[in-house]
Amino acid sequence: MIKRIPIAALKVGMYITDLNNDWIPHNTQRKRGVIRNEETVEKIRAMGVQFVYIDAEKGRDTQDYETASEVDKRNEDALQNVGEHKPGVAAKVPLEQEMETAKGIHTQAQGLVDSFMGNVKIGAAVDISPIHKLADDLQNSVIRNPNALGCLGRIRDKDNYLLEHSVNLSVLMTLFGRYRKLSADVLHQTVVGALLHDLGKILTPDDILHKPGRLTAEEFEVMKLHARQSRDILLATEGIGELTVITAAQHHERIDGTGYPEGLKGNEISTYGRMAAIADVYDAITADRVYHKGMTPTQGLKKLLEWSGSHLDTTLVQEFIHCVGLYPVGSLVLLESGRLGIVTEPNEHDLRLPVVRVVYHTKFRSPIPVTSVDLAKPGNQDRIKRAVDPKLYKIDVDKFLV
Repeated sequence: MIKRIPIAALKVGMYITDLNNDWIPHNTQRKRGVIRNEETVEKIRAMGVQFVYIDAEKGRDTQDYETASEVDKRNEDALQNVGEHKPGVAAKVPLEQEMETAKGIHTQAQGLVDSFMGNVKIGAAVDISPIHKLADDLQNSVIRNPNALGCLGRIRDKDNYLLEHSVNLSVLMTLFGRYRKLSADVLHQTVVGALLHDLGKILTPDDILHKPGRLTAEEFEVMKLHARQSRDILLATEGIGELTVITAAQHHERIDGTGYPEGLKGNEISTYGRMAAIADVYDAITADRVYHKGMTPTQGLKKLLEWSGSHLDTTLVQEFIHCVGLYPVGSLVLLESGRLGIVTEPNEHDLRLPVVRVVYHTKFRSPIPVTSVDLAKPGNQDRIKRAVDPKLYKIDVDKFLV
């Protein structure tokens, strides 16, 4: 039985299955195994971890626990409760109409961010105006239809994580900021901050930045420097607004003070830093990386809820879910009919009734003709039973998103 236990109950001899610390960015520590000594327990406590998951059949047990299924049920109930409230941003044009434009913006965005970071790295003169133009293009695409860039953001190349993550974060921040009705200037500055939030990584040694295995404690400290370095580079760059700097500088800060670079707590972190932290964690934990298998989008949302109040801002996490939906774009869901569908568009009126592309029938265990189904359309009785992991059915979600 897998159990979630408070950190105070963690003892030598227990078998950890999950450190439950993916809210720590660039977290490459070993996540499972037997606790051999008290020093390891203290290191885990020092990370700010509040709960870990153990396998009582493989190691020492405790009576201070919840089962993993109980925790998941509570997170699922919380997610559904958030979904009962008014959802987020409505699309203005059809998905298919915006998709071609979004593809161009998405490709251009990665190239521009790569070029900008390269010029900063070699000390060449930098022109910030293309980044400002790109931020406007991203915002305009999201205004027309947020799901186009959302679909593209689900298609990942684990070897190109840095650039894809920067672009995805800017899309999520645009959606988040529009939902929260930020002014045009404030939204623009936060989107630029999202695009350039990892700028400081140009100063991180390549053998650490691209290390395929676990980082040592010393290497992790070097990696953490990038947040402060992003701030310093942006402060020295002409044409960068104050909120852009704040967004980039604070995206790794955590409500309980366990983040970095300054260890800020609670209201010491700006609203924009707290927003960026949520979007950053969500995108990171749902992405496949060299050392990390990404969660499904719905699993990612449930983890955000689990970490709310301690590491992430509770109210803002709930608002973020309103933006992306209970079943974010790219989610694979099981319908009551037994069909599997990939979510392509959330419903602007009811987060429980998105548009899906049905691709497989579980009862017949075979693919079916791909059809777009609007679950909110009058007369449609099919409903979502639950989100499922594509690996269970060997379905390549990416190929159905474009």
